[in-house]
Amino acid sequence: MTQASASTTPHHAGHRERLRERARGAGLHHLPDYELLELFLFRSQPQGDVKPIAKALLARFGSLAAVLAASVEDLMTVRAEDARGRIKGIGAETALDLTALHEVSRRVAREETSKRTVISSWTALLSYVRLSLQHEPREQFRVLYLDNRNQLILDEIQNRGTVDHAPVYPREVVRRALELSAKSMIIVHNHPSGDPTPSRPDIEMTRQIIEAARALEVSVHDHLIVGRDGVASFKQLGLM
Repeated sequence: MTQASASTTPHHAGHRERLRERARGAGLHHLPDYELLELFLFRSQPQGDVKPIAKALLARFGSLAAVLAASVEDLMTVRAEDARGRIKGIGAETALDLTALHEVSRRVAREETSKRTVISSWTALLSYVRLSLQHEPREQFRVLYLDNRNQLILDEIQNRGTVDHAPVYPREVVRRALELSAKSMIIVHNHPSGDPTPSRPDIEMTRQIIEAARALEVSVHDHLIVGRDGVASFKQLGLM
């Protein structure tokens, strides 16, 4: 190779194939998070060096899970500088691909929950609710409606709110249970602050739902609050 051609060869030349070879040889589980992201970004960005973008995504959102849970709009705000000082970003197609990957993961987790008795597969349930809500930027109130075998009928979003409040109407929660012929339910919502500790309004709202449901012979198994720091269970905390 001449000096002139060497100077025009991108520093990342051959990197994509080398990374693919390592993934095929040692296995994907050996790759760090940014390289897993690179592999995925190769498909939506067929040319250029995507390593700076992969690292910028992780730096911006804090974790691989948070990258995938981010909205299309937030993903498109990420910028990175490549080795030549050029600024690159995430386009709409790449952002959509990343959010689609999160939805695939969420649906796989939901399948694991749906195929088994929910209350006897608690680990799968906790994984599912964390994947669904752990990085949601706004509060979301959901209800998992169960049949008489405690299998999932429907996971329904009852309401979306602000960063610290989602309005809840106990009568609507119970009315929906009757419509679905549900025999029991698990209440789930998230705390975008990250701390899953139940608040006083959370406790009061749960009490109202339990009382309304009891009158119609619908039981409430638990209320789960999801935060970045974990999942709080009302039943385990002795709050119901």
